Amino acid sequence: MACPCCGAVLTVDAELGKVLHHQPPPKHEKAPDLDQAAQLLKKEAERREALFRQGAEDERVKSELLERKFKEAFEKTKDQPTGPPLRDFDLD
Repeated sequence: MACPCCGAVLTVDAELGKVLHHQPPPKHEKAPDLDQAAQLLKKEAERREALFRQGAEDERVKSELLERKFKEAFEKTKDQPTGPPLRDFDLD
């Protein structure tokens, strides 16, 4: 009887329902495809480079956004007087 999962040959005792002998499935010796592996490595390197470029661009945009927000906040508070902060008991 052949195993439906791996294709191994099993000898089973019908009365006991136990496996008596197990013969592993034949191995399909296939040489690794080096061209395909090289292509996968190249694609992975390109993907990493694209992710890096995207991350660098995101950080540049984030930096510009924070700089713009700082300038806007500075312009809003530029005309306000500077001095020590008021405390609750100073208002009495």
